[in-house]
Amino acid sequence: MKTDLPFTLADWRSAYRDGAAPSTLIAAARARLGPDDPAWIHRCDDAFVDAQLVRLDTLPRTLPLWGVPFAVKDNIDVAGLPTTAACPAFAYVPERHATVMQRLLDAGAVLVGKTNLDQFATGLVGTRSPYGEVPNSFDPAHVSGGSSSGSASAVARGLVPFALGTDTAGSGRVPAGFNNLVGLKPTPGSVPMAGVLPACRTLDVVSIFALTVADAAQVSAVMGTPPADEPLFASARPQPPWLGRTGAALRVAVPRRSECDAALGYEHAWAESVQRLQALGAEVVPVDMAPWFEVARLLYDGPWVAERYAVVQALYESSPDTLDPTVRRVIGEAHGHDAAAAFRARYRLEEARARLAPTWQSIDVMMVPTATTCPTRAAVAQEPVARNNDLGRYTNFVNLLGLAALAVPACLTERGLPFGITFIAPGGCDAALVELGSRWEAGNVLPLGARLRDAVADDRRVQAAPAAAATLPIAVVGAHLSGMPLHGQLVERGCRLLALTRTAPCYRLHALAGTAPAKPGLARVAEGGVSIAVEVYEMPIERLGSFVALIPPPLGLGSVELEHDCGAWGRWVKGFICEPHALADAPDVSAFGGWRAYLERAAR
Repeated sequence: MKTDLPFTLADWRSAYRDGAAPSTLIAAARARLGPDDPAWIHRCDDAFVDAQLVRLDTLPRTLPLWGVPFAVKDNIDVAGLPTTAACPAFAYVPERHATVMQRLLDAGAVLVGKTNLDQFATGLVGTRSPYGEVPNSFDPAHVSGGSSSGSASAVARGLVPFALGTDTAGSGRVPAGFNNLVGLKPTPGSVPMAGVLPACRTLDVVSIFALTVADAAQVSAVMGTPPADEPLFASARPQPPWLGRTGAALRVAVPRRSECDAALGYEHAWAESVQRLQALGAEVVPVDMAPWFEVARLLYDGPWVAERYAVVQALYESSPDTLDPTVRRVIGEAHGHDAAAAFRARYRLEEARARLAPTWQSIDVMMVPTATTCPTRAAVAQEPVARNNDLGRYTNFVNLLGLAALAVPACLTERGLPFGITFIAPGGCDAALVELGSRWEAGNVLPLGARLRDAVADDRRVQAAPAAAATLPIAVVGAHLSGMPLHGQLVERGCRLLALTRTAPCYRLHALAGTAPAKPGLARVAEGGVSIAVEVYEMPIERLGSFVALIPPPLGLGSVELEHDCGAWGRWVKGFICEPHALADAPDVSAFGGWRAYLERAAR
């Protein structure tokens, strides 16, 4: 479908480059917000939006979200607007924005409304709200997914290019899977949570719905990390922005039995997804999901439900009838747990975490169906708890274990419903999941959202990403080259290959005497230099010290000039150099152009 309406961030940037005015485009965006649309709880009025547009005029147009409309789930505080959590009797009006909200505004984004949700973020269906059920954007007979139902619906239908949700048990992933969206669920503790009404405060994280991985990554980069004075209940250090091992296929765990709904076409869609994964060059590793499901059961069968009770205790005790009946039933389970039960469950969780930790030594990432089925709204009405539980099978364990996850579209089934998959990785791997998700997305031929239009290259160009561990490029010239005796030192440190290249033409290469394994010495010279073949690897800085400790004299790390820029790193990188005294009696092998060529000739 061809249209001039902006959908992705790239669309909005392009429109502004072409001279469109924010007031005009934002007005057009707001005109799409129908008064009877159950995706919305609150639509921002003219005065609220106009104040944002006045402020926008004082901000640089180069800001990453300048002039872009967005929405937030109505359990995220917006100063001056009610936070209802889909319970009118609970509503309050905050004086300050949630931290994530403030950062989006500071990046130039313009809030147009607050979205519907399963009451108190308790549900994965999108039907537990007095503001109405949010239907699936492809087939209104089916659920939208929850609890972030309104945010997903608004993005899928092109009403806003991105929206914030929250995720405790899958609320940022299930609605993405049901509406052909990207759902980025950060590592718990990695984004600010101040001003977010919690479901389970120790587990919750703000999530992002977007039409592309690139857009979700950009928003995540803007949200940033928690301020130093924000108390955290979970955290993981950022990891390198890639997954896998140098020179080896990505090892992807998949459920040994998916248990997807064959009648909806999900079983066939899952099989196709696994085949596509293999076509991308991944090593598929079937795993038994039973230990992961054991963790998942702790979320609702265990005392974590008491965290939900702690949020609404006063209302629950004074006016229980103001709560949705199913939500009241779920939260009421808290009365079945005491302090001893809470500690016992915590012990079980930590024991399970220890048992599962070694799994990550044999795999790099996990791929699961985002959900195994998509029930109808009628089926949920008949069995609200059972049908809801079906949807958390592959989501409930993730935050309990402090993992990162990224839900991405996979295909549309023959029934016309979206099917999505989710990549799950250790905590801190948010940037790495963006990189993997972008590769997966590149092979998609799906329309954006609810068939808004086809995606183009600009939509999927990643311009920013979540925080990642600091890295450093290292140029290796000898025994650390791929296939050489010391290459394993790079593999052990999780390095990735950046480039096969050459030095600038100002070096000489010598075969050092008495080294085992045989090593060369690289020396920069004022005259008579040549280009020498090198491999450049990216190494996490936190692992650099252990690497340097393995380097024997007369070798060391210094700065090496390359023949061409090494991407963002430029022409100068760290690399192996040699003390001059060791070169005096070392044969000059520069004529071979590199250490590998020299060894191959010497072996003949």
